Amino acid sequence: MDTLTNKRLLVGVTGGIAAYKTADLIRRLRDAGAEVRVVMTRAAAEFITPLTLQAVSGHPVYQHLLDTDTEAGMGHIDLARWADAILVAPASANFIARLVQGRADDLLSAVCLAAAVPVAVAPAMNQQMWSNAATQENMRVLHVRKIQVFGPGEGDQACGEVGPGRMLEPLDLVARVEHLFETGELRGVKVVITAGPTWEAIDPVRGITNRSSGKMGYAVADAAIEAGAQVVLISGPTSLAQPSRAQVVRVTSAQEMYDAVHAQIDGARIFIGVAAVADYRSAQPAERKFKKAAERLTLELVRNPDILTSVADREPRVFTVGFAAETDDLEANAREKLKSKGVDLVAANRVGDGLAFETDDNELLLVDRAGATALPRAPKSTLARALIHEIALRYHAESRIKDSRQAHRT
Repeated sequence: MDTLTNKRLLVGVTGGIAAYKTADLIRRLRDAGAEVRVVMTRAAAEFITPLTLQAVSGHPVYQHLLDTDTEAGMGHIDLARWADAILVAPASANFIARLVQGRADDLLSAVCLAAAVPVAVAPAMNQQMWSNAATQENMRVLHVRKIQVFGPGEGDQACGEVGPGRMLEPLDLVARVEHLFETGELRGVKVVITAGPTWEAIDPVRGITNRSSGKMGYAVADAAIEAGAQVVLISGPTSLAQPSRAQVVRVTSAQEMYDAVHAQIDGARIFIGVAAVADYRSAQPAERKFKKAAERLTLELVRNPDILTSVADREPRVFTVGFAAETDDLEANAREKLKSKGVDLVAANRVGDGLAFETDDNELLLVDRAGATALPRAPKSTLARALIHEIALRYHAESRIKDSRQAHRT
């Protein structure tokens, strides 16, 4: 199963004999569905060649902090923003010490310092170096800073000694990387999500639709799954692969999406309407294809049912999140939608000029009754995880208020 599908992983390689395992690790990560890029330290290149890691990753290997091809574009910042997670394997004692010190005088340490995503290290060193009080103190600091430490394992070492300090095997590391994305913030919560466009038939050939690819909705579904939610994804027509561990209901029209939402909403605690749903449909779709004859053709359109409002009006209340794609007055229009639809949160995104539709990244402005929160431009997978985190915070806060009120009544 492609457990890391759509994940962008940056693998850092430092100097140590265990670097020979990194080529296999990269291959295993890609087998799990991840896109992998590699940053090597100067010492790492003494143990394994950049060409080898380029071949197994499918991308050029990054080595130099002051590279004229990348640094003009802030190369280390670009890599830190590109990644969904960073794994340094092997992580030498020297690199771990530099990480603790907050050094940024080589590319890998600078990327780790600039990253706002999960960072993990897989230590690999002599058993005595691992047991040294300085290294153990560094491990304590990493734990405090929420940097994950994978391993080390125990056994025979290249130096001839036996003990802790071996880098974990590639398959073990892949399994631990998978867990990096499992936050548990919505564990056991049923979440219904809509995604993609709808198609409103005019005749058997033509229809009214929009430019939504479904990428954002599918990314939100993946992020909710990682957060432990029970996800029902109701999808309009897309060419995207079905998210693993989600119940997927495929529909075509807005009416079908409305019916599917209300068939699945029982027991749901959260509804996220990401889909770009057509506001209108043809009053009388033709049974046969229209032929080009008259200079003008008039279509009568009627309104589609409002999915978002219908969910927000339900009892018991479902925490309801709407999306708003706007060309102008982003916050004002989002706030109007928040009020008119009676929802709990609106995720607004600007469209046009290369934003939103048919792109792999996006940016959002989250608007609720308390104010507005900007989620800066990022890959849609990264943005979706940030959105689910914000939704989880608000959902749990509201749940605590409800529980408190209920306790006072009893």
